[in-house]
Amino acid sequence: MVGALQTKDNRSLKEKINDEKKPPNSLIAKFWIQSKEKIIDFLNSQPTGRIASIDLNGYPQVIPMNFVYAYDAIYMHSHPLGEKLDNIRRNPKVGFEVDEHICFLPSYYFHPRDASQADTLYTSVVIKGLASELQDNEEKARALNALMQKYQKEGGYEPLDQYMQSVQEVSVIKVIPYEMRGKYKIGQHWSAAYRLKIASNIMKREGAKNAEPILARMGIEKTSSGDLRIKEEPII
Repeated sequence: MVGALQTKDNRSLKEKINDEKKPPNSLIAKFWIQSKEKIIDFLNSQPTGRIASIDLNGYPQVIPMNFVYAYDAIYMHSHPLGEKLDNIRRNPKVGFEVDEHICFLPSYYFHPRDASQADTLYTSVVIKGLASELQDNEEKARALNALMQKYQKEGGYEPLDQYMQSVQEVSVIKVIPYEMRGKYKIGQHWSAAYRLKIASNIMKREGAKNAEPILARMGIEKTSSGDLRIKEEPII
């Protein structure tokens, strides 16, 4: 019986792949989104993702795309001609990234002079996977309908099917994730008192109207008396 393939450090190939899938030790676990469902919810809440493929000369090409996560894959529609499709046909290994900038935090929130203290509140998901151009018109129709359900929630259209010429002519890219990681920073690493202090600074800098959705992401709300209070812990 043939034994498991071994790497140079005498680990099995499976062990090495599993280790590579783990977040680097240098990153604090509290910044990682632990739930796959939460990652998917975030992906489908965002309008734009970026697919990275490798061009003929070995350079990454990054393209912003409309997309949907459905049926355990990322789907995007595309013109049938283009460099990204040429790249994918040649090398199906791709990256895919989605991010949401929530709020810039200026350095003086944390230190009166040290510019290195500036920070950002954000959420992001990074995917590594294998991309392909769909050939099956039935799957293409399912993917295109999922895209419509994401972007045109109000309806007002007839569902697409595999027999429509528009479905047969459009290209649909499918990315099957090999690895999917989510990170976020919305104040979950601060004490409640410090989070309220930063929230107060955000209110002053951004204004009450602009600050309201930012504070909501931080689990903070403004009371009827105008004070700020912790509504919930900002955990994704």
